[in-house]
Amino acid sequence: MSLNNQQIARLENQGCSCDDWSQIYISPTTNLKYIRQVRFSGTCHIGSFQRDFDMPGGMKKHSGIYRALLHNVNVGDDCCIENIKNYIANYDIDHDSFIENVDTIVVDGPSSFGNGVEVAVLNETGGREVTIHDRLTAHEAYMVAMYRHRPKLIERLKNMALEYAAQRSSNRGHISTHCTIIDAHIIRNVYIGPNCRIEGASRLSNGSLMSRQESPIYIGSSVMLDDFIIQDGTSITDGTMLTRAYVGQSCTMGHAYSATDSLFFSNCQEENGEACAIFAGPFTVTHHKSTLLIAGMFSFMNAGSGSNQSNHMYKLGPIHQGSMERGAKTTSDSYILWPARIGAFSLVMGRHTKNPDTSQMPFSYLIEKNGETYIVPGINLRSVGTIRDAQKWPKRDKRHPEQRLDMINYNLLSPYTIDKMVHGLDILQQLQDLSGATSDTYTYQSASITRNSLMRGMKLYRMAITKFLGNSLISHLEKTLTTLLHTTPTIPTHDQILHHLITNLAPTNQQGTGTWIDLAGLIAPHSLISDLMDQVETGSIDTLTTFDAKLKDIHTNYYELEWAWAYDLMLKYYNLDPDNITPDHLISIIQAWKSSVIALDEMIYNDARKEFSITAQTGFGFDGTRPSTIAADFEQVRGDFESNPFVSTVTAHIATKTALGDKWLEILK
Repeated sequence: MSLNNQQIARLENQGCSCDDWSQIYISPTTNLKYIRQVRFSGTCHIGSFQRDFDMPGGMKKHSGIYRALLHNVNVGDDCCIENIKNYIANYDIDHDSFIENVDTIVVDGPSSFGNGVEVAVLNETGGREVTIHDRLTAHEAYMVAMYRHRPKLIERLKNMALEYAAQRSSNRGHISTHCTIIDAHIIRNVYIGPNCRIEGASRLSNGSLMSRQESPIYIGSSVMLDDFIIQDGTSITDGTMLTRAYVGQSCTMGHAYSATDSLFFSNCQEENGEACAIFAGPFTVTHHKSTLLIAGMFSFMNAGSGSNQSNHMYKLGPIHQGSMERGAKTTSDSYILWPARIGAFSLVMGRHTKNPDTSQMPFSYLIEKNGETYIVPGINLRSVGTIRDAQKWPKRDKRHPEQRLDMINYNLLSPYTIDKMVHGLDILQQLQDLSGATSDTYTYQSASITRNSLMRGMKLYRMAITKFLGNSLISHLEKTLTTLLHTTPTIPTHDQILHHLITNLAPTNQQGTGTWIDLAGLIAPHSLISDLMDQVETGSIDTLTTFDAKLKDIHTNYYELEWAWAYDLMLKYYNLDPDNITPDHLISIIQAWKSSVIALDEMIYNDARKEFSITAQTGFGFDGTRPSTIAADFEQVRGDFESNPFVSTVTAHIATKTALGDKWLEILK
């Protein structure tokens, strides 16, 4: 309602002023005593003030507006706004928000709040720009950045993003319910979602903070963000600087981290170091001041201190780019000269200057020796660190269970990695055939492989392939048997069970066959992704909502698609005729699976034991030199080997898989 003369006089008596009081509206329940020393301008709507805010140390502050200049501002019920050093302009502030000691909060002309900003990812000179928006997923960004050979697709996806950005455009900003903004300097053209907390930020310009009640965003001191989208659950603190950046759900950034033209997706943790033009897929982690990530594609990656890459050779500028496939790691002081491609779940040690491509050698070590790159194929399959990583990622997914944007597949062994092992096994066999089984070293992709490494790599790849095929087969048999028992009115005989298992062995859906790809967390058949891109190009998919729904369907049906791929590989790998598969064939496969699972687990068990060896104990027992003192100190700090939680998990896994294998061997006999 409009103010009457008595109310205007009271406000003026309380230090308030306005050139045109007729444009100021209040709620019927507004208590004017909580509006003091406020200058109003333009059209403003003011709600009621009935609640107290509990402050640290037990202090309370009553809602109201004190010492502020408001221009075209709507203030919801029970807000507290005080000590605005400059002004707030063109904002709608929802109920129960607290704003104190802020310099300026303003929307200056039409803004899309970071939607529509182009991020020059991977290639600093341009060519792989991703148009960011507040519904962007890692998978959409992957297509836009990586499929430049399909210009019609890129044009369509960009137009959909720009259409969405236009829908988000407004002359007014929005500060949603239960927000807290304290001691911030400039906030310009920023959308702020519910329950967001901003404390001491230096500058936020042209962006969206997509906070949610269930997973709020926290922005801390001295943070500077320009042209950005920040998703819910994320914390950005301590002098972090981002320019043209997208930060996905439940990320953590701090300790003066800086990044330009970069994308960070779900559960990334970035501290101390810097990034330029990187595509950081889910769970990309860097914690060290001396670490630079540049012009690279990463996911499920941990960068060691001093990790670095070069993306130019002082000729045509920073034109090169590289990829470290999912799960790859770097040790301290590692270096890679782009262009290069590092295989999935590989570990990079030392300096590598000959542009290695180990994409067909997953789970490998890249080691520098006398300036040369040596590949140790498959060795990471027996590493306790690899298995620990695979277990920790789903546990460390901090996103709220509802409305997760990125579709993340955590499987260590999948059609994506197994297909690479199959090719890697063929490559190693060809190297051995060409150079001879007695050669000391073999050359592959400007790198060297020793004879022992080659032989061991072939063995490890075979074990992993056998393990994966057995896993998929048993999962399919379990599902088939469960369906039979739930749909048959009487208990089936053993012969009926065997007949049902064999006749329902082949997949009903053939869409999973062929090559699989990893779209920054989403593992899927290339054929289905290609079909999806075709639909985008033809216009049958013309909205981001439909596009995301199609990707979600593919992700949801992963195991059905996986069985189609695994079945096809199983026929080839074991030389089976699909029309003449018998229970004996399945028994043979499960027996091989059981042996491989136990052997790999035992390797992991023995690798874990190394951390409890006498050599590992030398860093303990500072005030004692006797072995018994050192051992006792070690046990107090690190615990006993057999009772270690991870070791217990491995031993339990051996027992569980042994029992599962025995169960199916008994059923099939």
